[in-house]
Amino acid sequence: MITATGYDELKDVMAYLEQAPFDVTRKTLYSSAELYEGYCPDDETSYNSCFDYKVYQRYCSLGQHARNVKELLARALHDHCIHAALARFFKEYDHRRCVGIMGGHALLRTDKMFREIARLSQRLTQQGFVMLSGGGPGAMEATHLGAWLAGRGDSELDDALAMMSPSPSFRDQGWLCSAFRVIERFPRGEYVSLGIPTWLYGHEPSTPFATHIAKFFENSIREDNILTLAFGGIIYTPGSAGTLQEIFQEAVQNHYLSYGFASPMIFLGKRYWTEEIPVYPLIEHLMKTGKYKNLQLTLTDDIDEAVATLQTFSLKKSMS
Repeated sequence: MITATGYDELKDVMAYLEQAPFDVTRKTLYSSAELYEGYCPDDETSYNSCFDYKVYQRYCSLGQHARNVKELLARALHDHCIHAALARFFKEYDHRRCVGIMGGHALLRTDKMFREIARLSQRLTQQGFVMLSGGGPGAMEATHLGAWLAGRGDSELDDALAMMSPSPSFRDQGWLCSAFRVIERFPRGEYVSLGIPTWLYGHEPSTPFATHIAKFFENSIREDNILTLAFGGIIYTPGSAGTLQEIFQEAVQNHYLSYGFASPMIFLGKRYWTEEIPVYPLIEHLMKTGKYKNLQLTLTDDIDEAVATLQTFSLKKSMS
């Protein structure tokens, strides 16, 4: 039986949850229109009044590890609902054909690798794969730009990149509005992609090119989802600390066959992964010495080889 004091405390909690700027009972993933509600591409300062930024400001003001128990509950309920919405998403789209692209958030739109990632994502999306990333700028944005432009040609991709090139970095003025102008010029087609960002890195805007966005408060939940949902394989493009973490976290899952099988781990950029950051030779050595088992490794500079590797794996899984 709830006492009068307990009832009052419960009412207090419910009132707190109802006044939170985010829905703790939402049933669906976010769209970019929802995250950027209140933002006007013609007015950069309007970003400060959009939904996403206001939630981030609250997150910062109350602390990444809020001492307010009611705030912790609100965030936990929100993340639980996003997790459930992801499960519903994959009732509609094949888990086995979900492919992740990991890479640096600092990759510039003007970098050759940015275009390569976009082209690779575009091709995979057109072949029925659902592209997944951390949902932020850099390599993540390139992933979703390519998926957004699936069904279109190289000239459209080049036009989009030209529109975005005056603001190469997410730190540059015009970064967000140029993305929305591309979206306006090239309306969404039939294809989807999944971005999984976090308010922990809320200073990095979420890319509006992702058609479905699972934004979490807890980065640990977010990181786990990024790696475990990409059943179809993961492509690693040049990155630093975060990408390295994802490589070894995925290697552990594949080593132990945590989900019953090992997915392809494709390293795009031979010189980068063997010389600049020589992770690939290390993992090969660990495989040869038995420290890692079951890993399916590919090192390449060729996006055709990356596509073929993922297609072969997908075909095998569909027949098993």
